[in-house]
Amino acid sequence: MNISASTTLAPPPRDIYSISRLNREARSLLEGSFPLLWIEAEISNFARPASGHWYFSLKDEAAQVRCAMFRNRNSVVDFVPKNGDQILIRARIGLYEARGEFQIIAEHMEAAGDGALRRAYDELKHRLQQQGLFATEHKQPIPDTINRIGVITSPTGAAIHDILTTLKRRYPSAKVIIYPVAVQGAQSAAQISSMIQTASARNEIDVLIIARGGGSLEDLWSFNEEVVAQAIYNCSLPIISGVGHEVDVTIADLVADFRAATPTAAAELVSPNQFELRTKLQLLRSRLIQSNKRNYKHLQQRLSWTLKRLQHPGRLLQEYAQRVDDLQTRTYQSITGQISHNKLEQALLYEKLAALHPARQISSQIQYCQTLSTRLRQSIKQQLHSKQQQFLGQTQVLNTVSPLATLERGYAIVTHTLDNEDSENSNKQTLVRDANNLNVGDRVTTRLHSGKIKCNVLEIENE
Repeated sequence: MNISASTTLAPPPRDIYSISRLNREARSLLEGSFPLLWIEAEISNFARPASGHWYFSLKDEAAQVRCAMFRNRNSVVDFVPKNGDQILIRARIGLYEARGEFQIIAEHMEAAGDGALRRAYDELKHRLQQQGLFATEHKQPIPDTINRIGVITSPTGAAIHDILTTLKRRYPSAKVIIYPVAVQGAQSAAQISSMIQTASARNEIDVLIIARGGGSLEDLWSFNEEVVAQAIYNCSLPIISGVGHEVDVTIADLVADFRAATPTAAAELVSPNQFELRTKLQLLRSRLIQSNKRNYKHLQQRLSWTLKRLQHPGRLLQEYAQRVDDLQTRTYQSITGQISHNKLEQALLYEKLAALHPARQISSQIQYCQTLSTRLRQSIKQQLHSKQQQFLGQTQVLNTVSPLATLERGYAIVTHTLDNEDSENSNKQTLVRDANNLNVGDRVTTRLHSGKIKCNVLEIENE
């Protein structure tokens, strides 16, 4: 009997990952596999929420990655980046577990390449503007007449070739002095500022051109140095800046008295066009000829008038003799009139003096006193008569209201004599107005217009 047995191996247990576990272990793997890295890239999608953290993307020509920089790290960065800035960061690689997104955590940030230069340019521009180096009132005008032109540039560059070609075509008679410098490199800014000071000290030109051909911001950086800006500001000569192309605006352009878009444009500014100059000379020549003709005609007229006004000496002597006679006559009349006037004034003064003689004054004062005395006596009489009339009128009024006048018309005043033991009220007289106030036997006194009657009351009757 054959017995066969088969053995079946159990499958290993499955290690099933959750999303959270997967993201967590992937994050650990990334953070443990990469050290802190230096990364240079361009910023885009920059966001700055209320939390203070920075969120943005870093990109190059082919790819991009999300990046975060937390508030405790970005607080020490001395600028706020913006979209398009080229930056250099030191960062660690990580994973945002909540969304499973690969990201970079920035620990340090600084500007890179043209971004750093642009930030330095903006800071210097702001500082110099605050100091007043760009102020319009400081800028000097370009002279109307220019005979000697100074040029600070590279002696072998395209800029000096363009300037000389333009001046030869437009203004061949101008004298050009070249102050050679390096326009790029570590020592170029110092050379440019030194040459500006030299040209100002020598004072041998009418205007100074600072020029260079086009290039990148880094290529033109010598003209963005503060030492060059200060030299331009302190220069006693009018300066035209022709650095780069029209889109290139350097600090030297802002400080200079005038900015030209290119070196060729700078040369055109200081050189008149030959055709325009010839036309101007012809116009001036025509004006000069016309002016000379007018002056000649005017002088001829003046000469003619002068000849007409000239007279023969004998006629002049006759006129002067006549004027002398006239003056003598007028002098005699003036003296005679003055004498007559003085005699009249003398007579008037005599009359005034006679009027002021003491005897006449005394007589006048005596007559005046007599007049016053007469007027005083008349006034006293009038016042006395007026007062007498007033007194008579007031006497008549008093008589009219006097009780005696009433008694004169036949009326009487009856008073009652009180007999009291009181010594103070004894023999006191009271006016009797009502018969009921008396008693039979009372003593009364009746006052008439003339005299008094003592009576006793015998009977009282009431009406």
